[in-house]
Amino acid sequence: MTSLSILNVKEFMNILLRSETFDGFLLSEGSITTYMAFHLDGRCRADFFSPEDEYYSQVNQENYIPFSLARPVCFDLIKGKRTPSSFHFVFQLSSENQAKTLSSIGSNLLPDDISGMYINLKYHNQQLTCTTGVSCRVFSLDKSLEQAWDELVKRFLKAHRIPFEELL
Repeated sequence: MTSLSILNVKEFMNILLRSETFDGFLLSEGSITTYMAFHLDGRCRADFFSPEDEYYSQVNQENYIPFSLARPVCFDLIKGKRTPSSFHFVFQLSSENQAKTLSSIGSNLLPDDISGMYINLKYHNQQLTCTTGVSCRVFSLDKSLEQAWDELVKRFLKAHRIPFEELL
């Protein structure tokens, strides 16, 4: 697990809400506080979708919705002249991307051994932090997956020109 401070909050918000940069992630949960608190439960309600819907195949394979589906709603809740008081988003890798990540780093863990690989974004008191995390279903002393995930998230942020600094 690593904790990062996002240095340019305004630019980050543009990237998060106005681009497809985070659309590959699933939204596990979230909250946005403006004039009231909005709580987002990202659990997929697959029976809402029909086979003709764009997201049908993905929502039938995952427990959580793709952020691309929630992003317009989040944008509508946040847009305006005032900055939200706070927000918190928990992003998770899709099952497919989780398996690809395990394979690419040569992990001994199997996809079924991992509950999730997460990025937590928390904005409060005009500060935005990004915290990484991995949840395993099995006990392992090997922390190489967590270390690799931390580095992959940093590379992701750098690749999208999102400046950050590590917090101690």
